[in-house]
Amino acid sequence: MKETDPEKLALLYERFKDVCLVEKEVWREIFMPRAADKGPVLTRVQERYEVVIDDREVEDTLEANIPLGGKALAAAIEQYRAAISFIKKT
Repeated sequence: MKETDPEKLALLYERFKDVCLVEKEVWREIFMPRAADKGPVLTRVQERYEVVIDDREVEDTLEANIPLGGKALAAAIEQYRAAISFIKKT
């Protein structure tokens, strides 16, 4: 199921940026703590998302921005948001 919720997408783009910076490459899978409607969020229970990038040039651009740091990568992700999607894995 493709994620479309704007709030969740904002968190996913941020998490994607962080994972790419830590791993030093464009990462194809990310994990997020499972959302809880009531009570505390259990960080050990996570949702898995596949990262889908529609264009190889976009992926290459993101890859080139990783060594430039968080701000450069965040700007590249923002510019190419339409080409990056997140598919929730079951």
